[in-house]
Amino acid sequence: MRLGGEHARDDDGQFEHWRQAVSTAFVPLAVVSTAEDGETRFTGTLRSTALGGLQLSEVGGRAVDVRRTRTSIKRSDPGLVKVGLQLSGRGVIVQDDREAVLGPGDFAVYDTSKPYDLHFAGDFSMFVLMFPRDMLRIASRELGTASARRIRGSSGMGALVSPFLTNLHHSVVTGTMPTTPLVEDAVVDLLSAAVQAEAPADATAPGATLLLRVKSFIDAHLHDPALDTATVASHHHVSTRHLQKMFEADGHTVAGWIRHRRLEKSRRDLKDARFRGDSIGTICARYGLVNSSHFSRLFKDTYGVSPRAFREQELLPISV
Repeated sequence: MRLGGEHARDDDGQFEHWRQAVSTAFVPLAVVSTAEDGETRFTGTLRSTALGGLQLSEVGGRAVDVRRTRTSIKRSDPGLVKVGLQLSGRGVIVQDDREAVLGPGDFAVYDTSKPYDLHFAGDFSMFVLMFPRDMLRIASRELGTASARRIRGSSGMGALVSPFLTNLHHSVVTGTMPTTPLVEDAVVDLLSAAVQAEAPADATAPGATLLLRVKSFIDAHLHDPALDTATVASHHHVSTRHLQKMFEADGHTVAGWIRHRRLEKSRRDLKDARFRGDSIGTICARYGLVNSSHFSRLFKDTYGVSPRAFREQELLPISV
């Protein structure tokens, strides 16, 4: 979607249209123009698409301040994380008393569950990825210490991830983005690695490394219907009590995490055209949910729609 044009005037309502569109596309936000001529010559753009659980957006404008306030968080807090890649111009992200000044190719992560400010002094464009916090393969503490830190696109993990994000943005704009779930996984894995590398060395909470190993083990054994807290604890030579405390510190329970991952993997396969010939029972059994009726109830309780209806909706042919 493109909003506005060159030298759009305030009586065209372009700024207000863009402001509302940005707040609707992301999370509730307060947006104000800081241009010397106010909103009278505002030009803005917004394009969005989805890649599985990721929302990918290109947003552009001129001289604006954006605020995510405690009031707006109370009104709507879907638990999302955003990653902003500066495409052009200069941007500043402020969160947790930290400030990331971004030039083209730089990016930073920020948490929509906490207040933040974005400042753009002139013309700018940014590629924004937004997705549920649980998709990041890092501990909550690491995210808290890595938010609003500049990840340079020219060095370290940033030099690997920034070109990847730039190419992903290009594929969004040109309509050539691959839709396989493996691409979604690759994006999340790279972003997780970049954020973890940026977190201060002392940010890793006791047990955080073990927690990541445990989550990887769970993902690798979702096919086993017998996978449970005791099995996971035994494999990692810890007590079930200790394992539960680790997950509780991250905002989950062990059983809840296993269920969440099974549902997410099943949901991913249900919308994958490669598995169109597989029955719903085959797909959920692939991830250890052998009772398809129980799976259907869990799925509808979690996503608000039955697996069958979700699949039919996602696999509808796109009319051009």
